[in-house]
Amino acid sequence: MISFEPFFHTLIVKGISQYELINKYHVSRGTLDALRKNKSVTLNTIADLCSILDCDIQDIVTIIK
Repeated sequence: MISFEPFFHTLIVKGISQYELINKYHVSRGTLDALRKNKSVTLNTIADLCSILDCDIQDIVTIIK
């Protein structure tokens, strides 16, 4: 199972709110909803989030066996 829990932890560590992602970085509410529900998102979306947050992919997603 894929979990985006690290993403929300990274937001806290970086001091960036979901509101800021939507309004400053133009991340869609649908994308944030998909991340909250551990739904599918594209690798391009993950790469964009890594760029915005200046982090590595493991700071966004983890695989739970």
